[in-house]
Amino acid sequence: MKSQHPTPVKGARRREAGFTLIEMMVSITIGLVIIAGLLTVLGSNFSSSKSNERTSELQTNGRYALNSLRQDLRQAGFRGYTWAEPNALSTSLGTLTNECLEVGATAGSFVSNVRQGIWGSNDSNPFSGSCLLSADYAGDDMLVVRKLAEDPATTLSAGTVYFHSSYAVGEVFRGTTAPTFTGTPTPLANFPLQIYVYYISPYSTSSTESPRVPALYRVALRSDGSMARELVASGIEHFQVQYGRLSTVPDTRYYDSVTGMSTTTTQTDWDDVNSVRIWLLARNAAAEPGYLNTNSYVMGDRTYTVNDSFRRQLFTTVVQLRN
Repeated sequence: MKSQHPTPVKGARRREAGFTLIEMMVSITIGLVIIAGLLTVLGSNFSSSKSNERTSELQTNGRYALNSLRQDLRQAGFRGYTWAEPNALSTSLGTLTNECLEVGATAGSFVSNVRQGIWGSNDSNPFSGSCLLSADYAGDDMLVVRKLAEDPATTLSAGTVYFHSSYAVGEVFRGTTAPTFTGTPTPLANFPLQIYVYYISPYSTSSTESPRVPALYRVALRSDGSMARELVASGIEHFQVQYGRLSTVPDTRYYDSVTGMSTTTTQTDWDDVNSVRIWLLARNAAAEPGYLNTNSYVMGDRTYTVNDSFRRQLFTTVVQLRN
């Protein structure tokens, strides 16, 4: 008898190899988890990068501002060749546009007072009626630095204020005709006069900027005889200064303010200042999402407590006066 084999059923198909629906869902889920992890890492790296940028911004602005102040202070009181008291102003300086003058001061008395290398005010603006309007002043201390340029002028310009200097005598003048000294002491040279009034402005570029970014500014004596505002460093929020004077110990003691006006041409306590202590508080231009700053910053006689999302860094130094 012949063996019989079952006849294949028509239309039957062989089982195809591939993923089931459950396997597909598991694969997709694993892929999403991996992508989410990568996005988390990228977000963390981006956040760290932005934080590093903000820190770099703080350090750059703060160091530049501090260095600018340090350089000017080291030359404060420099009078070229002259070691003696300068002569009184013998000729008019003409019109000095926007000269910084305290109430009651006469025109030319601030610019011509080269014997006073350092002067300052404690958390006040004595020049609100002249070179620095109240709207342009954010508070804090104000520092005045007077000095001569490092190199004498080779030619004289009509509007520039100079100091005619020799060993035994010196005198401020303006224009192309220098004063004449009896006996023609030598050497003689004409140094351009440099005056800077440092302070904090509530804005960096314009009073209408939004958001406002505080900045370290200065009012500077220019070559045409005018005094005008100059931006030193953006992002500087607070500025405090103390002045060192020898005490009876003798040790240097630091004071928040010193007696004497900015136009006084006789001996005052400012003549005894031998060093200057500076604090600068730098702040980022924009707030940082997710960051909270509740720190307190002690700066001389002031303590600034904040509660916002701005990163800040405090800079401080002591500068010994050379002149």
